[in-house]
Amino acid sequence: MIESVHTPIQQDSRTIETVVSAESILINHMIMPTGEGLPEHFTNAHVNLVILRGTMNLRLGDQESVNYATGQIIEIPQDTRMNVNNFSDGMLEFYVVKTPNPSFTRKGD
Repeated sequence: MIESVHTPIQQDSRTIETVVSAESILINHMIMPTGEGLPEHFTNAHVNLVILRGTMNLRLGDQESVNYATGQIIEIPQDTRMNVNNFSDGMLEFYVVKTPNPSFTRKGD
């Protein structure tokens, strides 16, 4: 078999899981109930957030927070301060796609 098949968890409770981890890419799957989010942090790679369901409240750098909806993809440069939250009613589910995988990059390269 040439391909690899990955099946993310399907549930309605907080989930943070790695779906794909290869040198060229890291894909995390996240599900957040209303009122939950991630701690503010700086991106450690080029990041794309792919919203599968719900509304994401996202603050980048010193900008005002913005709401993004199901189906939108947000591209974020490396070393950007970010804060992700679900302030809406219902679940927020999204993929975090990092390129390259920061686990494989070495300092100074």
